[in-house]
Amino acid sequence: MGSQALQILRQGVWASLTGGWYVDPHQSTFSNCFHLYLWIFLLAFPFLLFMALPPTLVVAGVYSAVVAVFFTAIKVVNFRLHAMFDLGEIIEKKQASLTADFDLDHESLQESQENTLMIEEKAKPKQYYRFWVLPGKWLRVRYDRLALLALLDRNRRVGENVFAVVLASLVAFLGFLLLLQGFFRDIWVFQFCLVIASCQYSLLKSVQPDAASPMHGHNWIIVYSRPVYFCLCCVMIWIFDLSGRSGSLQPFSLYGVTFFSAHFLLCIRDMLIVFALCFPVIFLFGLLPQVNTFVMCLLEQIDMHIFGGTATTSPLSSLFSLIRSVLVAALLYGFCLGAINAPWGDAHVPVLFSVFCGLLLALSYHLSRQSSDPTILWSLVRSKLFPELESRTPEEPPVEIKDPLPEKLRNSVKEILHSDLVMCPLMAVITFAISASTVFIALQPALSFVLYILAGVVGFITHYLLPQLRKQLPWFCLAHPVLRSREYSQFEVRDAAQLMWFEKLYAWLQCVEKYFIYPAVVLNSLTTEARTVAFFISVAGMKLLRSSFCAPSHQYVTLCFTTLFFQFDYPHFSETFLIDYYFMSILFSKMWDLLYKLRFVLTYIAPWQITWGSAFHAFAQPFAVPHSAVLFVQAIFSAIFSTPLNPVLGSAVFVTSYTRPVKFWERDYNTKRVDHSNTRLATQLDRNPGADDNNLNSIFYEHLTRSLQHSLCGDLLLGRWGNYSTGDCFILASDYLNALVHIIEIGNGLVTFQLRGLEFRGTYCQQREVEAITEGVEEDEGCCCCEPGHLPHMLSFNAAFGQRWLAWEVAATKYVLEGYSISDNNAASMLQVFDLRKILITYYVKSIIYYVSRSSKLEEWLTNETIQEALRPCLGPNYVDSDPTFNLNIDEDYDHRASGITPSSFCMIYLDWIQYCNSRRQTPVTCERDGPLVNLCFGLCILGRRALGTASHSMSASLEPFLYGLHALFKGDFRITSPRDEWVFADMDLLNRVVAPGVRMSLKLHQDHFTSPDEYEDPMVLYDAITANEEKMLISHEGDPVWRSAILANMPSLLALRHIMDDGSDEYKIIMLNKRFLSFRVIKVNRECVRGLWAGQQQELVFLRNRNPERGSIQNAKQALRNMINSSCDQPIGYPIYVSPLTTSYAGGHSQLKSVWGGPVSPHNIYTWLISSWDRLQKGCGAGCNSGGNIEDSDCGGGSTSISTNPAIHTTQSTPASCLPQPHITTIQPSMALLSQSEGRMEAGLLTSLQRTSSIQGLLGQQLSSSQLSFSSALAPPPLPGPERFCPASLLENSGHRAGQRAGLGPGGGLHYESHFGKWSFSGRKGFNGPAAAEGEGGTVQIIRTQVRGHRGVHCRLIWNSRQRIK
Repeated sequence: MGSQALQILRQGVWASLTGGWYVDPHQSTFSNCFHLYLWIFLLAFPFLLFMALPPTLVVAGVYSAVVAVFFTAIKVVNFRLHAMFDLGEIIEKKQASLTADFDLDHESLQESQENTLMIEEKAKPKQYYRFWVLPGKWLRVRYDRLALLALLDRNRRVGENVFAVVLASLVAFLGFLLLLQGFFRDIWVFQFCLVIASCQYSLLKSVQPDAASPMHGHNWIIVYSRPVYFCLCCVMIWIFDLSGRSGSLQPFSLYGVTFFSAHFLLCIRDMLIVFALCFPVIFLFGLLPQVNTFVMCLLEQIDMHIFGGTATTSPLSSLFSLIRSVLVAALLYGFCLGAINAPWGDAHVPVLFSVFCGLLLALSYHLSRQSSDPTILWSLVRSKLFPELESRTPEEPPVEIKDPLPEKLRNSVKEILHSDLVMCPLMAVITFAISASTVFIALQPALSFVLYILAGVVGFITHYLLPQLRKQLPWFCLAHPVLRSREYSQFEVRDAAQLMWFEKLYAWLQCVEKYFIYPAVVLNSLTTEARTVAFFISVAGMKLLRSSFCAPSHQYVTLCFTTLFFQFDYPHFSETFLIDYYFMSILFSKMWDLLYKLRFVLTYIAPWQITWGSAFHAFAQPFAVPHSAVLFVQAIFSAIFSTPLNPVLGSAVFVTSYTRPVKFWERDYNTKRVDHSNTRLATQLDRNPGADDNNLNSIFYEHLTRSLQHSLCGDLLLGRWGNYSTGDCFILASDYLNALVHIIEIGNGLVTFQLRGLEFRGTYCQQREVEAITEGVEEDEGCCCCEPGHLPHMLSFNAAFGQRWLAWEVAATKYVLEGYSISDNNAASMLQVFDLRKILITYYVKSIIYYVSRSSKLEEWLTNETIQEALRPCLGPNYVDSDPTFNLNIDEDYDHRASGITPSSFCMIYLDWIQYCNSRRQTPVTCERDGPLVNLCFGLCILGRRALGTASHSMSASLEPFLYGLHALFKGDFRITSPRDEWVFADMDLLNRVVAPGVRMSLKLHQDHFTSPDEYEDPMVLYDAITANEEKMLISHEGDPVWRSAILANMPSLLALRHIMDDGSDEYKIIMLNKRFLSFRVIKVNRECVRGLWAGQQQELVFLRNRNPERGSIQNAKQALRNMINSSCDQPIGYPIYVSPLTTSYAGGHSQLKSVWGGPVSPHNIYTWLISSWDRLQKGCGAGCNSGGNIEDSDCGGGSTSISTNPAIHTTQSTPASCLPQPHITTIQPSMALLSQSEGRMEAGLLTSLQRTSSIQGLLGQQLSSSQLSFSSALAPPPLPGPERFCPASLLENSGHRAGQRAGLGPGGGLHYESHFGKWSFSGRKGFNGPAAAEGEGGTVQIIRTQVRGHRGVHCRLIWNSRQRIK
């Protein structure tokens, strides 16, 4: 512990103060002396020049030139030495010989250490490198690479070396320029020279790791932080001094503060001077980030607070977003300037200003709907303009199942662009008309107050009252939510979440608020105050409109405060409502951050619930109390600069970290699944590195990410997660899934998030915190130290008090998502006894026979001479395979008299199954006892069982070798060692498509055996079961890439055999996945708590080098969920099993939200709506003219379904015996139509019944109601007989079964059906159903009269007619 503390003091504290120099006792004397003399030179040279020479620019130029030459020499030598180590050869030293070359070991050079470059004082090694100085002249170098890296940092590229030399020269010139201008006196000259030396020294040997470094090891970006910040600070000092002394800037006053006056500029200059002198302390505490993070944060903050943009995901996206906002603001400013210069009247608005208002609203709406990340937009543009770039290169591996997510994202962006193509001009025209109508001038001042009151009331109801009533614990007083979802009382969710009335109300109130109220408020202020704030309204209007479109949840608070404070409390401070509202929106965003920070601090250090994870926590707790004032000052500072407030080592002492973007993490870390596609074959067979639980379980979090990508944005807009804002963090907790969802960017109809999945079997601390967020407090009856109980449906005093002192709250308890239920069974318990293993082997053999008979290459195999020649000995009457692998205990066809397996014993057990499988083929082959098919099945079954025994590596009857061999075959490790089985290499499909799927299917059949032991004795049932499993289930090893693709493609069921080797355990489990709807608890966590704990972990592990796996900062703290949050950090700081890439969810993919708001208004949708409306009108008129009906009786009105089937329907005799013969119909060929996903089961029954019916009795047997059905057909119907037929009325009773039996009865005709229950009218038409529908136009008129009489006397009449009216 003491040595670690000394190391931190040397390499951390002292090195941060000096810029990287410290004495390292583990390095050689030469290295320490070189570092010391180098640092003294960089410190003393500018100080002596300033003190000895007159302060002129010539001296500054000489100083910078000397520094440039000095750094150039060092960088060149260092670069060439590393190149020598990379490419040079090692030369053995010759014994007692002198070379003719220039050698630094020559006796005339007297101590090679003084003349040789980097020669150690140790004994001379026997090897050396040649360092070429000039052609033919070289130096002997006995230094190694590690010693050179300890001496100087390496710059790998020439550009890095040039940039370092330029930076060192700039630091020298700008620093000496400030010294010449007399900004520093006395001791501060030496202090400033020390700052210059530290900035220059960091370019040679930097602080590693730095206090602001986000990663372990050498960080090459952090090297440039000090010199870049120093140059920026010097330039700003010089600019502010020049501006303050010249007085060229025109000062202005805002809220009583004068900006850009001489005194103001000089004060800023003095603050920057002090800031520059404090560089060593600033970098010691890591208050400044690395350069790329600083640029990203600066651009993001400018875009968010000045232009109303959203959070960004990378430095490139922040630059893209800011440039996009500046261009739009510049475009709007041109129209605004022209409108302001136009003549204004008291009751008149210039046309150009109305144009400006329309463009402002339309462009702000368009920007709010675009993501800050341009990669998806560029991908869409590239796929349209440069499709050749989308084609895969030959070097890329083939993909069996294409990932649908990129195409889905491109379609979402394309849908948004198409919608904006219509909505933006429409909004601009409407806004232009409203603005030109002078309504905002004529109705003043009453209109302003009405809008303010309306915005406040709607915002209060939408963003406070409704979310509180939907919370699990409303106001932390009620024990249950007032507005409950339908799934709230369900023990197990079996269907998707139902859309409730209050969710529709919430969505519509948001729509009214975003698209009507706040645009009216902003346009009202723009119109009334345009001439007062002429040069500011374009930026202010764009910021306020974009903020209201993207994040309206806090707008009503800002608006109400602005109105009350500047209209009633202090009206003399008001600068106009637009400016007040603009700056209050910025101030309130910082105030919300401050509120969250204070809540986090007070919750974390509350003495009645603090958990001490280590002795340091107990020591730091009392010492933190006297420094509470400093803590609150830090909180204000961190809120202003958006920096996390993190606890030191997890204790009650808080420090401010460096500023971070909303995304927080500076590098894009994403976990990568280990499977067979990215590991060596030998590694897969021997060690199988991807077999640990965390790697295999990460796929479920990846699937959860895809589910959230589909539904998250829509669910947020429906209020299912409560109130949300940029940077919020939520925890999704289920039975085994615990994931942290970080919301990064919130746009108008889009949300960008990142999911971090935690371990399934977490640590003890994680389990305690999971229990805290899943247990209820409704049963708590405590009040202080007694238990008096509580009022009905209310929380007790203790429960209400405890809930208010948590950094998290339960937002929802029954949030429904589509996922997989996971069941694992121990394979050892299922195969413990011999009888169970015998059942598995039997199913193994039957599965092989099934796949042989189903194969399309069966005829080829039966005629293959190589295969038949190898299997010909098996046809002998006395053939027996006596391999030791076969055992009487597990092989049902084992012949104990022959001590092996014979063809006769095999046929006695499996011949019936072979013959049945062959009979189910479309073209059965000859299947005789001594035929080639039986012989092939016998050979493959022997081969499969022998491969299982070979993979077991043991002839014993114990379970462990059997499970090992079964798992080896399951993952595809077939090792053919017997010469009798080498015939299988004639066609590898025999292994890949027969034996390999056979062993996997046998495991599934063996599992089903426990539920119905005797069911599979029937060959038909077994055959159908295997066929159904092939269609609806994937059985594969989890390391196979097909496993991941199937899960991401939402395969209904999956099965795998998993080998778990963890913590000394060695067991096999059968993993069964079934797709279903999962229920999650949604926990909203204080975002500043998450950011603070993440920053604390990064500082503790990277800078303070705490390697203790049981450190106090990761111990459980239920009030802050410290363990769960800290374990979700990027590896190796945290240990999540899955970290998703930044994923964007779009509202357009949410079906329930689309049913509330409607689909996107795009040109294609408008065209489709017009065509369908005209078609409905045409059909309604035709139906009204032909059958006396009305429009409501046509075109599936009132929720009907249009159903048609593709295959032809042939007549069969499948009707009940009690029915009389039905009218004969030869063939009916309906057209193809799209079927909704919710009617999947009905569709299967429909197709089956249509294929097995010989009449239209299913149509007549439906329960008749007021609903109407529309059918279409591809062929005209044949003539139908006219005699009356009779059918029992019981057909009408079974409406549930008959509802699915619908068929099209002709395109060119109309069908009129009357009964005592209702009337159907079907009319065909030309055009909309395609050319097939028009073929029946000239069909003959068919009239069928069918009377259906039964015991209920139902009388029906069916009339088939053409488009002509039949009277």
